[in-house]
Amino acid sequence: MTDVKFPEGFVWGAATAAYQIEGAAAEDGRGPSIWDTFSRTPGKVFQGHTGDVACDHYHRYAADVAMMADLGLKAYRFSVAWPRIRPDGTGPVNPRGLDFYDRLTDCLLQHGIDPIVTLYHWDLPQTLQDTGGWTDRETAEHFADYAVAVHGRLGDRIRTWTTLNEPWCSAYLGYGNGLHAPGERDAGAAFRAVHHLLLGHGLAARALRAAGAEVVGVTLNPADVRPADPESAADAAAVRLVDGLHNRIFLDPLTGAGYPQDVLEHVSRLVEPDFVRDGDEKIIAAPIDVLGINFYAPTYVAGRPGGAGASAYPGTEGSVEFLPPTGPLTDMGWMIEPAALTRLLERIGRDYPGLPLIITENGGAFPDKTSADGADDTGWVADTDRVAYLDGHLRAAHEAIARGVDLRGYLVWSLLDNFEWAEGYRKRFGIVHVDYLTQRRTPKESARWYQEVIARNGL
Repeated sequence: MTDVKFPEGFVWGAATAAYQIEGAAAEDGRGPSIWDTFSRTPGKVFQGHTGDVACDHYHRYAADVAMMADLGLKAYRFSVAWPRIRPDGTGPVNPRGLDFYDRLTDCLLQHGIDPIVTLYHWDLPQTLQDTGGWTDRETAEHFADYAVAVHGRLGDRIRTWTTLNEPWCSAYLGYGNGLHAPGERDAGAAFRAVHHLLLGHGLAARALRAAGAEVVGVTLNPADVRPADPESAADAAAVRLVDGLHNRIFLDPLTGAGYPQDVLEHVSRLVEPDFVRDGDEKIIAAPIDVLGINFYAPTYVAGRPGGAGASAYPGTEGSVEFLPPTGPLTDMGWMIEPAALTRLLERIGRDYPGLPLIITENGGAFPDKTSADGADDTGWVADTDRVAYLDGHLRAAHEAIARGVDLRGYLVWSLLDNFEWAEGYRKRFGIVHVDYLTQRRTPKESARWYQEVIARNGL
């Protein structure tokens, strides 16, 4: 492997999410979220795991930030828990909830780490779900109000604001196939959620800008969708359909082009899109300063009569076959293909020019080799597979930069092993090992490797 250097000023950091690490689920006035409810629903989360304690970051944040500084992180992307700020989703602000993020922000800045806020990483207040959640237009309006409340406390110190994390997951996995909270299975509900999430983003982006936010963005998990046979017209049609449902339904309206006509026609075959009102697309297209890209694996499809489709892509049943991933795979069963990241970044740079990008999540779950207490006698956790994964994807990101993509930074997923949603605690993405019984943190081989990458701004 040849040495590579990243551009001067390239941002190096790590990312987490509130429900996955904070714990303290019932402390200081926090209300229940849809993930509190979902994780307590039998059969939804592995072995009934919950985020009640998680990594106890709520109480251990100071030590965690000191560890970040030791690793040389320049930025830390964390999410704010909506139920901490407005426990019922609306109404009075809970000052104790804001106090925590106030302390965390100050601690990060004291250690020279730039805080990047994500306002919604899937933990919708349960009271809002009780009235329809993201299928209800009013949730988008409540989200904008909540965004302003958070900015009112932290806006004097936080420069970068991200509205949503992966609305594809929130909509399709939460309302389409029920694999994530709130666990609904309704194609119409999924598309309503897509629109109201985007509307919420637009309303919040406008409100944040009016309040003085310097950098406003949103994070997507766009897919590199590839045909099984590049020469097949049927496979090309399958790629077009899946790309529309995964990528263009979000990227086009966010960048001012409105919903793609072919996607609207597909949606109309499943549900009447009467939830899209005049003026909504203009709101959704509120200017953004940066687009966050979360990437893990490519998607390969074929166009086949009677194809099984996928429940996360409503309407693909009967025409699309999603190919099983081929090795090597991560512990999640996801395909490892770094070149797919280069292709994806190039495609976004080409089709949506003038929009700076940052990789807001990239990483891999692997079965770390540890002793019973989470580390060997030297306090070391070996995760060679993760190092190889990260090295390959960073080289792929650098290749995209060399080809002209305006990529500004890279945030590894994740800083800590954590509550991995429906997988509970059995999958580990962290570059820092967490012993969930003792809350002991142990930097893995990948953490020390990443420390060196940051120090030399390259590989």
